[in-house]
Order: sequence, then structure tokens, then C-alpha cells
Amino acid sequence: MSKFFVVSSDILPEVLEKVIEARMLLQSGKVKRISEAVKQVGISRGTYYKYKDAVFAFNQEQSRRKAVVSMILHNEKGVLTNVLALLAAKDINVLAISQTIPINGVHDVSLTLDITDLEISIQALLAQYEAMPTVEKAELVAVE
Repeated sequence: MSKFFVVSSDILPEVLEKVIEARMLLQSGKVKRISEAVKQVGISRGTYYKYKDAVFAFNQEQSRRKAVVSMILHNEKGVLTNVLALLAAKDINVLAISQTIPINGVHDVSLTLDITDLEISIQALLAQYEAMPTVEKAELVAVE
């Protein structure tokens, strides 16, 4: 499982800050394509793709934090209900749910969560899910 750290940008390579800057250009609509964003900030597309899902800007005033979690669940009655009950117990709001049709007794579920009020680490939450007998795998896809 991944570990996350908040560190000062003073000690990090400048390229990581440029990746965040490129992402912000795309999100704000100032540029339409990744190639435009990376050219404007002075990094390669390969560098952007290498780090885009691993570095995030930290904003203390940010009122909402979102996480996307992917799970492989057994196709049994009540499994998704148990997953959602644990989220409710941790004061986590579900923003979106996407799931596949079951194949070979399992299905993929992707949850977009508001983790603003989560009082444990996301890794601890995922470990709790993986301890459930009906959850094959739980992993963090992205955090914003």
C-alpha cells in the first residue's frame, strides 16, 4: 500500500511542481490539451504522465477532499451494503458509484468519496475493507 506525505516544495525537484501547474492549467480550462500544458510549463509529456497521479497540491483552505477507490467484490447479496455501511460509520459521503456486471463471481466497484471528515488514513480504511471476507481487493486510485 502507498504511503502519503506532506512535504515542503523547497526540498522536491522542480519538475513535481510543474506537473501540478500543468494539471491546474488543464483543470482551469486555460489549455485544452496535455501537450499545450506541458509545453507551457516546460516539461515533457512523459514526465507529466509519470507523476500526474502521484503529486498533489496541498491547500489548507480546501473544503472538500475527494478520493477514488477501486474494489473487487464477491457477487453476493449485501456485499455492497456492507461496504457502504462502513463508509457511513466513518462519516464518509459517497459522491459516485460505478460497478461492472459480475463475471466469475466477482465485480469491480469504483467509489468516488468525500473524505474531508475521514479521521483515519485512507490506507487504514482500505485495510479494513481488505479484511472483509467478501472484498478481494481494495485500492486507492486517486486523491484530490
